[in-house]
Amino acid sequence: MGLFKREKTVKYQMREKMISIGDDYWIEDSDGNKAYRVDGKAVRFRDTWILQDAQGQEVAMIREKKVAVRDTIKIETGGKEYKVKKALVGIRDRYVIETDGKNLKAHGNILDHEYEIEQDGDKVAEVSKKWFRLRDTYGVEIDADVDPALILSITVAIDSFSHDHG
Repeated sequence: MGLFKREKTVKYQMREKMISIGDDYWIEDSDGNKAYRVDGKAVRFRDTWILQDAQGQEVAMIREKKVAVRDTIKIETGGKEYKVKKALVGIRDRYVIETDGKNLKAHGNILDHEYEIEQDGDKVAEVSKKWFRLRDTYGVEIDADVDPALILSITVAIDSFSHDHG
């Protein structure tokens, strides 16, 4: 290890309860710069959000699909498709994010925005309100080698579940 430590995580600031149909809002980085924009679209029978980078380029599409057993939110980013589903078992709130062979899991206190996202048992992101004093604000800390668009999209999807579905 050299003298210089590389920053291992990146933090973003999210606004709670800002995710509703037709709403747009900015996700800011830890320096208060506008990093990503969430564009809420009202589409018949389902919710859709577009995640854009600061330059307005679409980096992810997040779509809610109503299905018989449980709702699923589909994320398309980086040429891959992910499905976010609420886990059917478990005492605490848990979500499973499925993609080709790799599954991510989100678990913890979802409603209070205190949870972790894991991939293959390793924590890749943490969501917490404790980093900010502002009301209705929470942070997302993401490992530097993980795609922030994916993690922020997962956070938008989970936020949608927890507010729309109790």
